[in-house]
Amino acid sequence: MLLEGLYIPLTTPFHTDGRLNLPKLAANVARYTKTAAAGMIVLGATGEPTLLSDEETHDVLHVVAQTAEAENVLIVGVSRDSVRATLALAELAAEMLYDSILVGVPTILAGKDDSRELLLYFQAVADRTPLPVVLLSDAARRIPIDAIVELAAHPHILGMMVNAGSPAEIEAILRRTSDIRREVVVTPVFSAVTARMKAAASPLSATFLSANSLTVNLASSIVSPPSPPALRSRTKSVGFQILTGNTQAILDGLRAGASGAAPAMAACAPQACYEVLAAWKDNDQPLAEEKQDRLRVASRLCEAGIGNLKYACELNGYFGGRPRLPQLPPTGEQRAALEQWMTLLRN
Repeated sequence: MLLEGLYIPLTTPFHTDGRLNLPKLAANVARYTKTAAAGMIVLGATGEPTLLSDEETHDVLHVVAQTAEAENVLIVGVSRDSVRATLALAELAAEMLYDSILVGVPTILAGKDDSRELLLYFQAVADRTPLPVVLLSDAARRIPIDAIVELAAHPHILGMMVNAGSPAEIEAILRRTSDIRREVVVTPVFSAVTARMKAAASPLSATFLSANSLTVNLASSIVSPPSPPALRSRTKSVGFQILTGNTQAILDGLRAGASGAAPAMAACAPQACYEVLAAWKDNDQPLAEEKQDRLRVASRLCEAGIGNLKYACELNGYFGGRPRLPQLPPTGEQRAALEQWMTLLRN
């Protein structure tokens, strides 16, 4: 799977009484499909995954998979404390034609100095999961660089998302994994080929009976199955792929070698985040710096809490709603500051 471009970490909408709001989730996803984002991350940290029941988790995955366009890469957070539970969620995602799983450090291993259990967890998941793995390293549960380098050699681990860490660390990871090369399937214009694109092109997806077959005799109703649209593809050689999740340092991460970005603020300002990538890709460094500067102060406000991020989504026309208790919405002072800064980041 190719990891390039902008990925939007989804939020999870709730009703005012705390119930899951699936219609608003579908509306958000439908609008995100009209942006320049390459894909979406479902049940990452901004999706409040630990606050959802198993049934709610299933419903969220189903709605996103049914609403997103086939060309949207779908990555799902599946981290659980046990290997067994993590694999069970990965298998569910595979059945729904997700493209990859995002796996971070289990809470029971956070802060431990012994890396043996950490390596065992990731390796056991990668050995048995039906989907390729994207590692997740964030401020609260960082994966040591030595462990990342060892895990990068696993054929089922295609890259990682770095939510914390300096550009120097990204450079160090890429330097120490520079001998890893893999062939990934891409479209003729070098965008990712998703599981749902493959399914749509499968002969099994063809319709076998004509629309009027129920009103004519059986002999005339039998038709040859129409051929599904051909999926034109090619391969591309890639190394260990890294997505930078730090909104304030998207540009620094790209310069250090990241192949794409998945900043939390993309949920409320996808266009503003994409403009940093677009300017960098066009090698317009002054414009890239300008676009990055616009995000820095706003991101500190928007990412101060999930309630702030959801309110910022509301200001840009997405449904945010309140976070699920015990997390709180922004204060009046925070709301006023968000309103001021988000006027500069309208989509």
